[in-house]
Amino acid sequence: MEYSNLHEVLRSLYDEMMPLSADMAAVAKGLAGLGALFYVALKVWQALSSAEPIDVFPLLRPFALGICITFFPTIVLGTLNGVLSPVVQGTHSMLESQVLDLNALQQQKDQLEREAMLRNPETAYLASDEEFDKKLDELGWTPSDLVTMSSMYAERQIYSLKKMFRDGFREFLEVLFQAAALVIDTIRTFFLIVLSILGPLAFAISVWDGFQSTLTQWLTRYISVYLWLPVSDLFSAMLSKIQSLILQKDINSLSDPNFIPDSSSTVYIIFMIIGIIGYFTIPTVTGWIIQAGGAGNFVRNINQTTTKTGNIVGAGTGSVAGNIGGRLMK
Repeated sequence: MEYSNLHEVLRSLYDEMMPLSADMAAVAKGLAGLGALFYVALKVWQALSSAEPIDVFPLLRPFALGICITFFPTIVLGTLNGVLSPVVQGTHSMLESQVLDLNALQQQKDQLEREAMLRNPETAYLASDEEFDKKLDELGWTPSDLVTMSSMYAERQIYSLKKMFRDGFREFLEVLFQAAALVIDTIRTFFLIVLSILGPLAFAISVWDGFQSTLTQWLTRYISVYLWLPVSDLFSAMLSKIQSLILQKDINSLSDPNFIPDSSSTVYIIFMIIGIIGYFTIPTVTGWIIQAGGAGNFVRNINQTTTKTGNIVGAGTGSVAGNIGGRLMK
């Protein structure tokens, strides 16, 4: 299963579990009704004890919250998702356009890299079996030719090992990159499901005098978590744009017939590591858009994990890149 399908599974999971909030509304309506009774009685008693006219407008608040609880999936979740969905769709379309450009440029670079290696007589036999067989046919069976054949086989084997190692390490980082995005999306989906199912309770508690801030906190947390996906798409689009600019520069260099390509992918590896670490800063960045309390410990743990992961990955990658650059890559 592809990673995009896993993200679609999470979207479907949220849609399937969102109607469960209607079951919680039954409990919330009883709690809200009791809170409304005490709330209205307290306000009326305060007005009568002070010999003041009763202000009816504040007394409408529990009834408005009761309507929201009764039709919670439609009025509350439907309105919030309807307002925020265009933001998600807009950022996702930006990401898709950047990924399509990146894939096209990567294919063009790979083709130009192969053509550049074929133009160079010293590296043509490494990239093409036909050139390798042709060069073998040009050799005889003298001792010097046999030494040359052995050297060719050894160089071709070293080239294959370098390519296999480089591609394997690149695929490993790509898996970590996709896993980081999937972790953020999974946590986001879990938070949204919890907030959606228990949302009627939060509305019911906010009816009680002294707990009015519960409603504001629920709204800010829901919007903040919902925006994790748009911020994640913007971050991925930014990385794709940077890689596109790097690929475009490599393509311009490879277009020169005298240019000798460098088989290393150090820059690509660096940006993959940046992407892996950067994904775990998304909750913090989203908190800059809308301030939401209650997730401080989670964000703090994420930042600590990111720092430790960055140190470990940075140390390991520095060691591996140093060995590659000093011994294998030209």
